[in-house]
Amino acid sequence: MKTIQILGTGCSKCKALAANAEVAVKTMGIEATIEKVEKIQDIMKFGVMTTPALVIDGQVKSAGKLLSPDEIRKMLE
Repeated sequence: MKTIQILGTGCSKCKALAANAEVAVKTMGIEATIEKVEKIQDIMKFGVMTTPALVIDGQVKSAGKLLSPDEIRKMLE
């Protein structure tokens, strides 16, 4: 099972990234937990300076960009 974290303070791009991650997981038919990390202190632990950011299994895959479901799906493969 994959662990996906969306780093962001709750802006519209952060919410859209979370929605796109859900679409990617559903279309792939895999099991994954999607967690939103919204506290600045927790986001900084990942070394991320721009949001939204996508973390998969503890590794930062993208920061400062709104990824499409297709882009997220490729990272999950």
